[in-house]
Amino acid sequence: MDLTKTLDKVRHAVAEAGAEILRIYSDPDRFDTRHKEDNSPLTAADVAANKMLVARLRELTPSIPILSEESKQAPWYERKHWAQCWVVDPLDGTKEFLKRNDEFTVNVALVRDHKPILGVVFAPALQKWYFAARHEGAWRQVGGGVMDRLQVAEKPADRPWKVVGSRSHGTPEVDAFVARLGEAEMVAMGSSLKLCLVADGTADVYPRLGPTSEWDTCAAQAVVEEAGGQVLNAETGEPLRYNARESVLNPHFIVCARPDPAWFAKK
Repeated sequence: MDLTKTLDKVRHAVAEAGAEILRIYSDPDRFDTRHKEDNSPLTAADVAANKMLVARLRELTPSIPILSEESKQAPWYERKHWAQCWVVDPLDGTKEFLKRNDEFTVNVALVRDHKPILGVVFAPALQKWYFAARHEGAWRQVGGGVMDRLQVAEKPADRPWKVVGSRSHGTPEVDAFVARLGEAEMVAMGSSLKLCLVADGTADVYPRLGPTSEWDTCAAQAVVEEAGGQVLNAETGEPLRYNARESVLNPHFIVCARPDPAWFAKK
């Protein structure tokens, strides 16, 4: 598979899904919000974007299975044999969508041997793209503007930590982590854009010490890693892996340019 050509085609599909989301976003009367079994919101935009993406990915790669938040999940006895798969979140940050703060994203990643090798993160309301493919670098583009190659930033010793955190999912564990860092400035952001702020050097670290699922992080992890950063299990210090367990829930994790071994010390 030519990942560069595949990336271009995935971006086209994601742009279509983003346009579908914006059509609904422009008219709150069309939100048609329901709640899933875990009480998380599900809107008409989630459903429409998922339908669009699944159709486009099946056209692009008919033999590669799809793991999407808004589709029925294949059972583990099937998934455990997948050598590769697409991991899709058609609308990450549904709470941000409902709050109308524009910080929601479309996320598509290609996973091979449990590692993300291609990722696209698109914030349609902001017209901001982050995307990456293995050995091809990570990139940011706003609107139809110039593409900027991304590189994580090394934190200078003479300034406070810049810590990105969730607008909707703060936890006492994150507060404790930030306190241990010392002097720190918080940067609030919604959806998978939080990981991307580490990738583009806006933030130094993103501690996520609360629940997430694989589709919440997979595409952005591809971007972070190609920008030279890491997305690490907060207990083991190992990179997050995908479709490697029956559960699709992530462990707690830390996104950073360079990890401090003390972050992963056994308590």
